[in-house]
Amino acid sequence: MRDIVCSTLLDWRKLYAANRAVIEGRASGPAPVLPDLTALSERTSHPTALPDLPGLSGRSSAPARPGRRRASSHQEGLPPTAPSASAGTWEAFNHTDRSGPRPYFVYTPASARLGVATPLVVVLHGCTQTAASSAAGTLMNAAADRHGFVVAYPQQGREHNPQACWNWFVPTHQARGGGEPDFIAAVARTVMAGTSDRTIDPNRVLVAGMSAGGAMAAVMGATHPDVFAAVAIHSGLAFGSATNPGAAFAVMSRGAPDAARHGELAFRTMGDRARPIPTIVLHGGADRLVAPANGEHAVRQWMTTNRLASGSYDPDFERPASTEREQAPGGHSYTTRRWTDRRGRLVQEYVVVEGLGHAWSGGARGEPYADPRGPSAADAIWRFLGAATGT
Repeated sequence: MRDIVCSTLLDWRKLYAANRAVIEGRASGPAPVLPDLTALSERTSHPTALPDLPGLSGRSSAPARPGRRRASSHQEGLPPTAPSASAGTWEAFNHTDRSGPRPYFVYTPASARLGVATPLVVVLHGCTQTAASSAAGTLMNAAADRHGFVVAYPQQGREHNPQACWNWFVPTHQARGGGEPDFIAAVARTVMAGTSDRTIDPNRVLVAGMSAGGAMAAVMGATHPDVFAAVAIHSGLAFGSATNPGAAFAVMSRGAPDAARHGELAFRTMGDRARPIPTIVLHGGADRLVAPANGEHAVRQWMTTNRLASGSYDPDFERPASTEREQAPGGHSYTTRRWTDRRGRLVQEYVVVEGLGHAWSGGARGEPYADPRGPSAADAIWRFLGAATGT
């Protein structure tokens, strides 16, 4: 009965059609509203047992542990070559933990060389996506070619979530010592260990994600601040903003109920590894799947976390160090706000793209969750990493 109720209340075909309409600039009328299923979820002792729904179907997995990397030419139908033409290399691997083998992929630009410290960007895909579709939509490999950084793409398996979503809303996966955060961190550490053709700079490792991947990127900043130097949240949510599927629907519609409290929770989750984590948040002003309020709440959450973790950072959301209003050539207008610490070092950046739906800004034309009319999120993330780490 519960599954029938959930399926009746949600028509994901309409939601995705509305999102596509925004991306293509033909949306009209009010945005569809996600129902608040918090009460329904709280009436069950198994809150992750929701039906097969994009974004919110969750299954807990056993705690992860680092495993031996194994090369693989095909994982879940993905190509053994890079999803876009380039001079770099696209490699497929498995990380094995207690839940079994988990695939991940690595793109190395031709400019990467052994002995030369190269930055690493770990990209987390959104629901229903794969590593290859994320790479194609974000154009991150092309950015890696331009700027000279390595990209790693951990991939969620449908055996862990029916819609291939990261389980950012499940407490098991919001903590260190098990679950998906340990898998993602293990991928980063493995790539950081280096190979015969590349050397990674441990001080320039950033985790970025879109949608559910953006929410999981926030989790990674809180659970593994010793691994990641910076975090990029695109169309995502604040850390700890939901702890069950029903609450996840609610926060997607209206934003986090208490960003300051979630910021304190993220700081406590860091434990003795606590430190300020430079964070860039990008969000579409016309997002109909993850409400724009979530962008502001993610910024406010990290303001609280970074204030608690630092002795020289006391930001005011209403008074950024700088505000810039620009327009992408032939595309969307956008506003960029930045906050710095007392030494003038960049700590947080917030980019709001007017007219952007639930899509990667400046992504590949024709990809399901990408809008080429926005400023390049890939380039913005790269610039932020350099500014925040002083390189």
